[in-house]
Amino acid sequence: MLPFSVIIQDNQSLSAQVGVLRGLHFQRGQAAQTKLIRVVTGAVLDLIVDVRKGSPTYKQWEGYIISASNHRQLLVPKGFAHGFVTLTDNVNFLYKCDNYYDAAADGGFSFKTPELGIEWPIDFDQAITSEKDANQPTFTEFEKDNPFVYGEI
Repeated sequence: MLPFSVIIQDNQSLSAQVGVLRGLHFQRGQAAQTKLIRVVTGAVLDLIVDVRKGSPTYKQWEGYIISASNHRQLLVPKGFAHGFVTLTDNVNFLYKCDNYYDAAADGGFSFKTPELGIEWPIDFDQAITSEKDANQPTFTEFEKDNPFVYGEI
C-alpha cells in the first residue's frame, strides 16, 4: 500500500510576514495523518521530527526549504511532528491530508525544544506564533506524557 493513498482534507494557511513560526504538531492514534505540503507563494523552512518511539530515527529532525520558486513538495508520514517558519512575506501554504483533523487527537511540543538541536533560522524573541504554539511543552515533557511506541502515534 502506498503511504499516501487517499486525500480527504485540503488545508490552506496564509502568513503575512517573515518569521511566522508554526508547530510542531501531529495527530495521534486513528486520527494520525500523512500530509503532502507545498507552498504557492513565498518560502518556508519546513521541519519534521520523528516521534515514533522505537523507530531508528526517533527524535531526529530534517528541514527543507519549500518555496513557490523551487516547486518542491514534502510528504510528511504519520508519526512525524511538523512545523515551519516563513522566510518571506505572504506565504500561501497548502497541505493535503489522508485523514480529518481531530482536535481530541492533537499533539505537539515546543519549537524551542533544545534537546532536539533544531536549527531554526530565527530568534525566538522575534518569532510570530500562536498562543498554543508558544505554550507547548518541551520534547522531554511531551515524551514523559506520551509513551508511544513505533506505529502507535
